[in-house]
Amino acid sequence: MTGNEETLDPKDWEGLRQLTHRIIDDAIDYTRDVRDRPLWKEMPQDVRNCFAAPLPQEPTALEDVYGMLSKNMMPYPMGNIHPRFWMWYMGSSNFTGAIGDFLAAVQGSNLGGGNHSAGLIDQQVVDWCKQMLGFPQSASGTLVSGGSMANIIGLTVARNQMAGIDVRQDGVAGVEKPLRFYGSDQLHACHQKALELLGLGKASLCKVPSLPDCTMDLAALQAAIRRDRAAGLKPVCVIATAGTVNTGAIDDLMAIEAICRAEEMWFHVDGCIGALIAIAPENKARVAGIEKADSVALDPHKWLHAPFEVGCALIRDRGAHRSTFATTSEYLETTERGIASAHWLHDYGVQTSRGFRALKVWMALQEHGVQKFGRLIDQNIRQARYLTERINREPALELTFSTSINIVCFRYSAGLASESESKRVNTEIMLQMQETGVAAVSDTTVHGRHCLRVAINNHRTVEADLDVLVREVVRLGKLMQEVPAA
Repeated sequence: MTGNEETLDPKDWEGLRQLTHRIIDDAIDYTRDVRDRPLWKEMPQDVRNCFAAPLPQEPTALEDVYGMLSKNMMPYPMGNIHPRFWMWYMGSSNFTGAIGDFLAAVQGSNLGGGNHSAGLIDQQVVDWCKQMLGFPQSASGTLVSGGSMANIIGLTVARNQMAGIDVRQDGVAGVEKPLRFYGSDQLHACHQKALELLGLGKASLCKVPSLPDCTMDLAALQAAIRRDRAAGLKPVCVIATAGTVNTGAIDDLMAIEAICRAEEMWFHVDGCIGALIAIAPENKARVAGIEKADSVALDPHKWLHAPFEVGCALIRDRGAHRSTFATTSEYLETTERGIASAHWLHDYGVQTSRGFRALKVWMALQEHGVQKFGRLIDQNIRQARYLTERINREPALELTFSTSINIVCFRYSAGLASESESKRVNTEIMLQMQETGVAAVSDTTVHGRHCLRVAINNHRTVEADLDVLVREVVRLGKLMQEVPAA
């Protein structure tokens, strides 16, 4: 380089090597000792101030940059890698996946497409997802940011295939009859967002009542389809849920598939919580029928414990998938050989620039094998049954909904006479457990009943952790009843 040219590469490669070795050592210790730390703690003001500093104009030594992060970032995580994090439904990561993200960043490939090794690994991971769910090899798929985007991909293909017009050419304004999509009242909020983004509006989503077990009422579904047809609407898609976000309930996938075929409708499965039960030897029958779906959304960053973020959309009809998203640009023409001689992966989604999400999944599956991940899913479901039994034996606690898979809904109930008082006490229990760092659960309201929600999606959890949870909820509940509300 000339005297005026610069690069972001270090001037001292050996110094970088030593610092990187230290960072790796610290990261191993951080992961190994996660159980010994509080799950979460509030950030003091000086830490918040550190992340409110103005844009840096001059360089800072990398060792000092890492020192700032060691002090101000690493001690204050969300907490989801901790064995007693059950707050939201997210995986607990794994160190091999973290190495995968590091190697992917070092290699630096853009997964928009092209003839390179990362593209082959991306497609191999999609193929493995198809195999895990029993999809045919001829099916299509794409890796995306997470479950919300995976559902958007599936519903976009459904809209374009079922609209009866060329939506890409004419837009949704050309649709003759308003399109209708159906899902239970336990449906994840991303589906409403998806239909709004697709230009159909939330009025296009029919929320079908759920049964006491929180699964979709199929008689109500069929009645809604008949009613909408009679009203001049066009029923096009049923969104079945394999594991609802509130309680983990699994809709009757086989029955919904039969309804879709009889009504000539698209069968989409939101499997972001439960699709991967298909690899769990003790429980795979619970998601029978998922292999018959026209499209499925699933999340490797949940029960495959990949570091955030990675989701996957599977589409049975490869041609329908590609025709929904593919474009031809003069600056992205395919060549007979060279880097541009492979097909473009961005033709199956909305991102032209795509990160190398697949490597962290690929490495962990290679290291552990899919059977171990299946056993871990069974383990979490057994742990949910264990917690349910502990709750049922504890007079101060009440199970609010039957446990389907690995989500347990319950509340402290001793001496609480009203829903409002129950919500106040249980919310305070939840917050105090978070603030002390002992455990993290969330809360929700289902069928008008507020409860604590324990989503056991953690490969580090053991039964003793659930014993701690029960003891702490009972202790805090009794303590709160001694202190009247302000």
